[in-house]
Amino acid sequence: MTDGLKSAVPPTSEPAFDASRSDAPTSRWLWWGGSIVALALLVWWILTQMTGTAFLAQALNGLSFGAVLFFLASGFTLIFGLMRITNLAHGGFYLVGGYIGISVVRATGNFFFAMLVSAVSIMLLGLVTERVLLRPIRGLEKPEVLLTIGLTFVLGDLSLAIWGGDPTPIPKPDFLNGALNIGGFIYPRYRLFVIACAVVVGAILFWVEKKTRWGAMVRAGVDDRETVAALGINIKAVFTGAFMFGAFLAGFAGVIGGAFLTLLPGQDFEVLLFALAVVIIGGLGSLKGAALGVVIVGLIDSFGKALIPELSFFTLFAPMAIILVLRPRGLLGRK
Repeated sequence: MTDGLKSAVPPTSEPAFDASRSDAPTSRWLWWGGSIVALALLVWWILTQMTGTAFLAQALNGLSFGAVLFFLASGFTLIFGLMRITNLAHGGFYLVGGYIGISVVRATGNFFFAMLVSAVSIMLLGLVTERVLLRPIRGLEKPEVLLTIGLTFVLGDLSLAIWGGDPTPIPKPDFLNGALNIGGFIYPRYRLFVIACAVVVGAILFWVEKKTRWGAMVRAGVDDRETVAALGINIKAVFTGAFMFGAFLAGFAGVIGGAFLTLLPGQDFEVLLFALAVVIIGGLGSLKGAALGVVIVGLIDSFGKALIPELSFFTLFAPMAIILVLRPRGLLGRK
């Protein structure tokens, strides 16, 4: 009879494997150990395919591209972590911000003023988007995704109608043109400037997150929005501020990235795709994950295009798929 009862009970399904589970320390060690070994073998193989100078140039190319992605991905992951909104209009914010920057540079000749005007303009666009479009459908995931996708198409078509469809780089300041010679190694000044900007902005973001009252509210809101609201904090104002700040970074990225990636129709979806890869690999809702993700994505993109250009997208998205299987939260994502 006992055997009959046992046979009548359906077998329980095994939970999906997650190398980040706290009850699997051995799995975690195997994951990180295997990742380090694989990385070492990959670096060794790359060094056998190119000279040290070429390796350094490609590494800096990847880091400079990753620096642009950091401005996008940090805002994207902040918005998702706090508001649980997958803002697919972030690429549209980037594109419009870049085109506004072009107009300001042409009118004033001041690149840095263009960065400020573009970032503030897109921040105001983010305010309107959050207050007017997204707030009425807060918590409805599918309508939110569809609305932000539709907004991207609207922004892309408006950009095409206003600024045309020709690839257009943003003019750089004279002192950032040309190359810098460091002990015989020659590299563009502007790309080094982009990397430096990302380091400075990243340091400011980490400081704000860890040391300020607003950062504490954001971290608390990411972990438990209901409790934060119950404590009397205006969580809607925090949401709006986070969305505006993410849009500000997207507008800033449009100018700083448009100066060496150029701007053209369709680039909004391209940069959005890379930003999504960053936050999936690094982990949604994690600023540290965004920083790690941009380094990984930037280096993979640079070396993949240099060594195996016909498989450049495969080399980027295959590791992303593997990480999703083994660590669904991403490398440093919040639980």
